[in-house]
Amino acid sequence: MAFDGIVIANLVKELKETILNGRISKIAQPEKDELLLTIKGKNGQIRLVLSASASLPLIYLTKTNKPSPMTAPNFCMLLRKHIANGRITSITQPHMERIINFEIEHLNDMGDLCRKQLIVEIMGKHSNIIFCNEENMIIDSIKHISAQVSSVREVLPGRTYFIPETQNKSNPLLAAQESFYETVYRKPMAVQKSIYSSYTGISPVSSSELCFRASIDGDRPAEALSEEEKLHLFHHFSWLMEDIQEGRFSPNIIKNGKEPVDFSSILLKQYGDYTTISYTSISEVLETFYADKNLYTRIRQKSVDLRKIVTTVLERSRKKYDLQQKQLKDTEKREKYKVYGELIHTYGYELEENAKTLEALNYYTNEMISIPLDPQLTPQENAQKYFDRYNKLKRTWEALTELIQDTKEEILHLESVSTSLDIATSEDDLAQIKEELIQAGYIKRKSTGKKEKIKSKPFHYISSDGYHIYIGKNNFQNEELTFKFAVGNDWWFHAKGMPGSHVIVKTNGEELPDRTFEEAGRLAAYYSKGRNTDKVEIDYLEKKNVKKPNGSKPGFVVYYTNYSLIASPDITGLQLISD
Repeated sequence: MAFDGIVIANLVKELKETILNGRISKIAQPEKDELLLTIKGKNGQIRLVLSASASLPLIYLTKTNKPSPMTAPNFCMLLRKHIANGRITSITQPHMERIINFEIEHLNDMGDLCRKQLIVEIMGKHSNIIFCNEENMIIDSIKHISAQVSSVREVLPGRTYFIPETQNKSNPLLAAQESFYETVYRKPMAVQKSIYSSYTGISPVSSSELCFRASIDGDRPAEALSEEEKLHLFHHFSWLMEDIQEGRFSPNIIKNGKEPVDFSSILLKQYGDYTTISYTSISEVLETFYADKNLYTRIRQKSVDLRKIVTTVLERSRKKYDLQQKQLKDTEKREKYKVYGELIHTYGYELEENAKTLEALNYYTNEMISIPLDPQLTPQENAQKYFDRYNKLKRTWEALTELIQDTKEEILHLESVSTSLDIATSEDDLAQIKEELIQAGYIKRKSTGKKEKIKSKPFHYISSDGYHIYIGKNNFQNEELTFKFAVGNDWWFHAKGMPGSHVIVKTNGEELPDRTFEEAGRLAAYYSKGRNTDKVEIDYLEKKNVKKPNGSKPGFVVYYTNYSLIASPDITGLQLISD
């Protein structure tokens, strides 16, 4: 997620097209480090969000309003006094820095025309919103930075505003071939790092993209590139700077399935395996990306406790399974002891007193074997000793076989719960998974004993041919879909041999087209443990042939006659319905 100089340049272009010469009708400060300006422009009223949050600094246009405190903070009151109803006459980005400078024209108390600057610095934890007069003197800022906080620059009323040049970076828009060679290829570091450490506004992601476009490994030392590679990389750098100067941007969001991975104002070809969604507005990209990212982050945070419970029990069950398998292997010698006892009964009359071994023909294999004996025991007692060992191991084998099956089913169940947590998209989904863990005995129900009201519903898609497809988000929903919702001639899909969702295609008594089978297979692959692989084998059959064993865990089924297909876990283009 690179809010770099290229994204800022894209924003400046968009702001010029929308709010330049617009009037500031309202100024609000919904958060301590965030402003919300309502601007009346040539295309009507729109809001501009300016956030200097240390964790998430942002600038974007939006149609959404936010509630403000009853009493406006001092910085907000100051801005209202000076620039309320002011006109935005200039929007600039100095030297490809992560800075936007708004020049605002307004009338003072005497009716004289004045100009002020509202400078927004998007620099991570050092982000700020600074209000200056025409002479670059700071009137106030949303964050006060004293000399005790920063030895580089004070941001306080009365101080002169300047951009600190702490990293000796150059403006990439002015880079010529000679200076690029001198700046980038002389540094003793990886070429990718050399680019973004030499020029303002170039992020590691943008630098990596330049290397990718030039077919160069970004981790190679800059000094090690051949002359041809150096020239090729410079050309791609120049072409990118030309696009920025000409305002040729391609706002987009990169997604892995439905999860947002990155955003950019240029096409990121290095994410070839992911889905690129293009937009016409960089503001829409920023608002959409961070809203989606926040949703995934919040769900992941809320699922941490459930994941910890599932992971702990799963690890314990796997260790128990390995131990049981080892114990089961030790019982494999039971049949040998049974044979020993039988052969001693058969040939024991030939033994001499105090014999330590019996050499006998094993009539099961027709081979001679040597049977160890206890010389203190009679042949009959030696035989009984081996029969006792056999019976003990047989009982152990029978008990372990049942225990191993139970442990295996527990592991499969927990793996399916883990997969359900991966595809959960709402707090209701997590509540249903929690209820499943409570019923399975992994979590104690709270003393109230009341079940939470759960509103989670299965995913609902429409195939390209108009057939309704439903996907369970967890085992409860899988069970409901398969055995209560689906009818006999509906089709049932599931990833073969791995945890995953039950996928039901409603046929309405019709024969499904091949494309619907393929799309349902892709959905079954995506909503399974194999969603990050290239291909997943999918089993599919009519629902009437899917059975549930008595006493089995939720979502567990068996079937004996099915078809198979190979599907890619790529659901791009499939229509999700919001029920």
